[in-house]
Order: sequence, then structure tokens, then C-alpha cells
Amino acid sequence: MHNFIKVCGLIVVLTCAFAPRVRADDLVVELRFENRRFFPQTITVPAHQPFRIKVLNASKEAIEFESFKLNREKVVGPGETTTIFIPALKPGRYDFYDDFHHDVPEGAIVVK
Repeated sequence: MHNFIKVCGLIVVLTCAFAPRVRADDLVVELRFENRRFFPQTITVPAHQPFRIKVLNASKEAIEFESFKLNREKVVGPGETTTIFIPALKPGRYDFYDDFHHDVPEGAIVVK
């Protein structure tokens, strides 16, 4: 019985050691800018997990993805795509907007 317990313990240790790790590369959310709007306007992501936002500018003019709460700003040219790394966040709501066009509705990242 004692050897059985040792083997089970070893299996648990090995399972944990080789379990897939969640990396920022694993979670990518897509954000499209078109017709002077972000789609989707609200993105929901899990708390305490880094992720990337892939921003596709489908418009004919440059935009600037900006968020004071996330401390991020990135210019995206017309027809271009960029990826923005976001570190693990606490639960909450993090607004973003197009700093070049203040009439564009704000978007939000909701972290749960």
C-alpha cells in the first residue's frame, strides 16, 4: 500500500509539472476598427492572465489605440494590424479609445 501511495504522489507531481502553462501567446483577442467604431466594443477576458490584443484597422485613415488605465498607446495605419501585449490584470473595467478621432465611441476591456 505504501508503494501505491508513492506512485500516486509521483503521478500527481509529474502531471502538474507537465501540465500546459497559460501564456500571453495563448490568449489573443481581436479588435477591428471599421466605420469609425471598434468591433467588438466590449472585450471580456479572464483576470490574472496576460493576453494580447490584435488590432486590425480596416479604415482608410490612421487610428491610435489608447488607454490611460492600461498605459498603452499604439498608432495603427490604414489597413494595418498590430498586436499589443497586456499584462495580467485585476478584475475591473479598462476603457480604450481612438485618440485621433474623439467622436469614435469608447471601448472597454472587462476583466472578470
